[in-house]
Amino acid sequence: MAPISKECDFLVIGAGSGGLACARRASGQWGAKTITVESNRLGGTCVNVGCVPKKVTWNAAAIAETLHEAAAYGFNIKETGPFDFKTFKHKRDDYIRRLNGIYERNLEKDHVEYLHGRAHLLSKNEVEVILDNGSKETIRAKKILIATGGHPNIPSHIPGAELGITSDGFFDLETLPKRVALVGAGYIAVEMAGMFHHLGSETHLFIRHETFLRNFDPMIQETIVKEYERQGMHIHRNSSQSKVVKKDDKWMTMHYTDKSSPNSNTIDLDCLLWAIGRSPEVEDLCLDKAGVKQDKQGHIIADDYQNTNVENIYSLGDVCGKIELTPVAIAAGRLLANRLFGGPQYKDAKLDYTNIPSVVFAHPEVGSIGMTEQEALEKFGEKNLKIYKTDFTAMYYALMPPEAKAPTAYKVICAGEEEKVVGLHILGSGSSEMLQGFGVAVKMGARKRDLDSCVAIHPTSAEELVTLK
Repeated sequence: MAPISKECDFLVIGAGSGGLACARRASGQWGAKTITVESNRLGGTCVNVGCVPKKVTWNAAAIAETLHEAAAYGFNIKETGPFDFKTFKHKRDDYIRRLNGIYERNLEKDHVEYLHGRAHLLSKNEVEVILDNGSKETIRAKKILIATGGHPNIPSHIPGAELGITSDGFFDLETLPKRVALVGAGYIAVEMAGMFHHLGSETHLFIRHETFLRNFDPMIQETIVKEYERQGMHIHRNSSQSKVVKKDDKWMTMHYTDKSSPNSNTIDLDCLLWAIGRSPEVEDLCLDKAGVKQDKQGHIIADDYQNTNVENIYSLGDVCGKIELTPVAIAAGRLLANRLFGGPQYKDAKLDYTNIPSVVFAHPEVGSIGMTEQEALEKFGEKNLKIYKTDFTAMYYALMPPEAKAPTAYKVICAGEEEKVVGLHILGSGSSEMLQGFGVAVKMGARKRDLDSCVAIHPTSAEELVTLK
């Protein structure tokens, strides 16, 4: 066995959002001797190939939408050239690099030792780290957190699938594709389809069923699918892909079937993006050497306190596959650090995984917290539910022709005699910012009459949520 080169109170494997939050809290606030190990860029998926660059790109797409809609308000805007995707991409990259630097400085400020390398478990309290220069460090830790996140999948059963990219590769694109196909029906596929379309690519979205965002309330699914088609995106329902063939240096041909072409069809593409799910980043962690248990999908099994089955080994974030959202990992990480190092007053600290709000940065935005209508029906029964819903055209579209008007749709699901709000689902402009406030209300146990008691802000779309009949 290699000699021990470092010892610490707390070793954090993975410097994404959750790992960083936990490491900094443990060291900076509670004084635990902490080491964090990361083999990629600091900040993990969210900062580098997820939420942050995605939102920057969504902003660009939203500006393109606004420019297109400006004529209805009397503006005469003439574009002197196409969208400069290359300049935009490089400025976005510069922004992310600045964030990477901020994260590294924050680790220094909180006295967290940072090793850039790949970690492998040797036992339940020892880890080997292979550094960038090939040298090795063996670390003995009193407690270990595994927060290694996940990575996007490419299908292994489709010949030529490797010609496509994933959401990671989306942020490496130097030029905007002329014709892009996205395969998938989750929020990543839906968000990126909207961005491609509004920035100028001919966009095809291939889904296995009739709708996408199938974990969301049916109102959301049905409304957003219709809206994407109204905007001009091509939705291929009930689709499957059989092979992808390289055509030349820039183009490829994908063979597929869908609802309108049940036998066979092809489409030429200069970009194919797989958004078919993610897998936990566990391949070379050597979890078996410490006896850490995983589920059938490979996710590390952790309880509500982030404990694994091995004493003093913890796990959180996407590698656990519970709720794969950055703020969830951050909150869980800080609470875990409090529990482990903050003293007896934090002995029961853990994240409440119920009523966590989530947003899809589609066009328009989608927000959701709590149960879908079907989930509420299964739990409470139809007699114990009251569903309030509305759909309307936001005032923003008042001066636009009917064919240019986007929808707004809201649903509030209430249970019991008290009409407690158990689900709230919104679609329309501004939904992401709106949901944060309503999320607090739902988390506090708001009832329908609490919403009604709030005086409306007029004229806004949000006022519809406090005036529902």
